[in-house]
This record gives sequence, C-alpha cells and structure tokens, in this order.
Amino acid sequence: VGAIDVATDRVETPEDVAATLRAALAFVPANRLHACTNCGMVPLSRDLARAKLDALAAGAALVRSELSS
Repeated sequence: VGAIDVATDRVETPEDVAATLRAALAFVPANRLHACTNCGMVPLSRDLARAKLDALAAGAALVRSELSS
C-alpha cells in the first residue's frame, strides 16, 4: 500500500504511515501487506526521499510491533 505521498514535500510522520497501514489491514491480511510509496521517488531530493523512507520504515515498525503483541 502506498503510505508515502511522493507528490508533496511534506514528510509523513511514522504515525501517518502507521494509520494508513492500519486502514489497509481491513482489506489485506497482514502477511500480504507491503508498505511502500505511492509512486517513484526520482523527482524528490535525496534528503527528502531519505526522510520519507525513514518515516515509512518507522511507521511499518510501529504496526509490526502492534501485530506481534
């Protein structure tokens, strides 16, 4: 599921990402859910892309820890 919007310079928070992933779990089993961006990140600066990917990883980690509890 595209939990990162590459059409904006706003960096999502890990909580934003986690909320998107939690919503997707209503439709997809956890073992089939893959957190990703909503499109390619080529137009973004390296620093912005890195910040967005860090948020993606942190948000996915939040949901993963909730599911394993």
